[in-house]
Amino acid sequence: MSIIALAAAVGASASWAAGAIIAHAPARRLGAFEFTRTQLISASAVLIGLVSLRGLWSSVAWQHWPGFAASSVIGVLLGNLAMIACLRRGGPRRTQLLTAMAAPIAGVLGFFVLGETLSLSKLTGAAIMLTGIGLAILFGQEVDADPEQRHGSLLAVMAFGLAAATCQAVGLIALKPALLAGTDPLAASALRTFGGAAAITLLTLWPARMFEAANARTAKLVAWAILPGLLGYVVAVSLMLYALRSHEAGIVAICGSLSPVLMLPMIWLTTRRCPPWRAWIGAGLVILGLVVAVV
Repeated sequence: MSIIALAAAVGASASWAAGAIIAHAPARRLGAFEFTRTQLISASAVLIGLVSLRGLWSSVAWQHWPGFAASSVIGVLLGNLAMIACLRRGGPRRTQLLTAMAAPIAGVLGFFVLGETLSLSKLTGAAIMLTGIGLAILFGQEVDADPEQRHGSLLAVMAFGLAAATCQAVGLIALKPALLAGTDPLAASALRTFGGAAAITLLTLWPARMFEAANARTAKLVAWAILPGLLGYVVAVSLMLYALRSHEAGIVAICGSLSPVLMLPMIWLTTRRCPPWRAWIGAGLVILGLVVAVV
């Protein structure tokens, strides 16, 4: 079960990596708020439909509603607004580097809040993986194509990225008690996403310019915004919550932070430029660290 759980977290990383590359252009055109709103509403509708069809609402441990609320507002709404703001300014690879910090943050929170402890081998594996993630991004090819250009100050990119990582870690930790109480991961994902969609919809009632779309919405633009939302909220989050139910939060968060490494071949395919060998060494360290952590 442990191997399956970690494989699910790695699958979540792959979904997030693909989604981040797809999301960069529509996020810049729509703006962080409108892009996030479009994704949350569409993803929550799909998730609610799936959970209803499978009859999973009966599994929800409703007594843990504060955890669902915290995960919705902090992990989904605030976390994704910060992440999209970082993505628009720094590009997908820098965003993934900064949001990878959700792993150590989740590990610390898991220790203090949930009382989780990690063995020496898991701590060693986690350290190797984080080192590999850093190398994979820091030495990744700086391409001239639009997905890697920076549109804003580096300080703003770092601030939004670290804020997103912190919110994501809090959102994961807040849901674990409900998962341990028997809540199906897909139902938990539906509730947290619906909560985020409801919160962001309420915000739109406030007539502020910051909540308006940066450009006119077109059917094609909305479709390109919905696609990475489905990859992230429906596929990736559900896989992460499945992994979190049966494994330590710190290790799950690290396995869910492999997007920068998995993004290397994706960027290679889209830009036709191979990342340098040091980035691939980083990818190798991530695989080594994963083996050490699991074994």
